[in-house]
Amino acid sequence: MIARWLDLILGLLKWPVALFMLVSLPALVQALHYLQLGNLRFFAFLGGAFLYLALKIVASARSNVSMQILAHELTHTFFALLTFHKVVHIHLNMDESGGAMGFKGKGNWLITISPYFFPLFLFFMMLGITFFSEKIPDGLIVNCILGYFFAYHVESILVQIHGEQPDFHEVGFPFCWLFLPGANLFMCSAVLAFNNGGWVHVQRYCLAVYKLSMHYVAECLQFFTM
Repeated sequence: MIARWLDLILGLLKWPVALFMLVSLPALVQALHYLQLGNLRFFAFLGGAFLYLALKIVASARSNVSMQILAHELTHTFFALLTFHKVVHIHLNMDESGGAMGFKGKGNWLITISPYFFPLFLFFMMLGITFFSEKIPDGLIVNCILGYFFAYHVESILVQIHGEQPDFHEVGFPFCWLFLPGANLFMCSAVLAFNNGGWVHVQRYCLAVYKLSMHYVAECLQFFTM
């Protein structure tokens, strides 16, 4: 019952959310100013990202395909569970050509599109850093690890976004074009904010984005009502 109601609500919010993400793009770009990238934490983060790219060049080009497929299906699964759908199976093809997951219920666009913007591994890593902060040394190595998996996430997104994706056909390409640029910029910026100062900085960044977005939304409404 809860899943059906959530599917209905998300269905009603689909296009308003997509349009909001489009209008928010200038705010998301402007809010990058709040990320404070000129510090040692960011340079350690950047070092981790370069380390991933270096290892990627040295290793086989398809060395992490299985991990990308697993992360893709687990992200579908995470949002299915988050919207109260019972997951019935997860399947990965042995030839690394893809995978599939199944759940009960109609489903919604958030389940379908989530692997193309949500950094699942980074999210749980950020939770782990938060809950086990007393046992994790507060050093630049944590920022380096975050940067490593950030680069992995960005590469996975770039590999997965193409015109042959069945998920894009399901939710519609116009929706993807409107929603995904802003959603990806927001998620990546939130990770950078966390790298700089934890969830407090993520909260500050989100508040800045919200205020700037409301400003641009008000300007758009004023333009169309003139």
